[in-house]
Amino acid sequence: MSVLYALFAVAALMLVAALGVGVAGWHWLFGMAVPYAAVATFVAGFVYRVVQWARSPAPFRIPTTCGQQKSLPWIRSSRLDNPHDLLGVVGRMALEILAFRSLFRNTKAELKEGPRLIYGSDKWLWAAGLAFHWSFLVIFIRHYRFFAEPTPSFVLMLQSLDGFFQIGLPIIYLSDMALVGALSFLFLRRVVSPQLRYLSLPADYFPLFLILSVAGTGMLMRYIPWFRVDAVAVKELAMGWISLHPASPQAIGLLFYIHLFLVCALAAYFPFSKLMHMAGVFLSPTRNLANNNRRRRHVNPWNCAVKTHTYEEWEDEYRQKMKDAGLPLEKE
Repeated sequence: MSVLYALFAVAALMLVAALGVGVAGWHWLFGMAVPYAAVATFVAGFVYRVVQWARSPAPFRIPTTCGQQKSLPWIRSSRLDNPHDLLGVVGRMALEILAFRSLFRNTKAELKEGPRLIYGSDKWLWAAGLAFHWSFLVIFIRHYRFFAEPTPSFVLMLQSLDGFFQIGLPIIYLSDMALVGALSFLFLRRVVSPQLRYLSLPADYFPLFLILSVAGTGMLMRYIPWFRVDAVAVKELAMGWISLHPASPQAIGLLFYIHLFLVCALAAYFPFSKLMHMAGVFLSPTRNLANNNRRRRHVNPWNCAVKTHTYEEWEDEYRQKMKDAGLPLEKE
């Protein structure tokens, strides 16, 4: 049922855009008001979540480690697995963000006949996650050509690299194929595995379907002749957004407005979903702290002053009663 709820939600979003533009003719709403509202929601929600995380107290050093900590000079420490200084933390974070190092080391457990619990490598998840994130980034940068005139040279170079294996016209971008393939794998992994299917909620399927719909509508407009749109009109609309003088050309096509509305829905949904791990990974105390507990003493800055009552004070207070009861005293 979780799959159906998420699928119906994405289908409803597409229907709203189709009826709003195709039937009601609200080009100004879906071409101007909705994009601005989505960007404002994204920025406000993103800042709010980051500020809330930054305000959370983290008085202790709690990095997750799996290597030898820095201690005695003759004991070799693990610089990346158990960093003890800023340079080690930067290296660990870079590998985590750019190469998903912890996911690469992930293992899966399976119960075999016997019964026997077998642990094995699970590199397919790492490969799919890496392909999805990097292809999404490449596609995001490629779309910058609609927001700048002339198109920056680095965007043109990225497009050339992305379309290196040119197959006919229009050029088929490798990032498009990688994105759809990775998303399909991530979806099938949740459906095929009984354990993941039991744990998955609509919030797990909805982003997958939403991003797949964004990618699908975009690829239809690029690769299928019947759905092609006027790229010049799209750039005029995008440049209008940047200059704060938007115009909504009606000749772009219905599919473009569906695609745009799905992108806006993704942007507005982003700060309030699990997709915010994009910012959360930078603020995680289990990742961004150096594990130097043996080298430095860390005092909790939020410790409140505690009024103490020592044994000597307690004995002075009850000395006579203790003496009458025959209890031993530290001092007479």
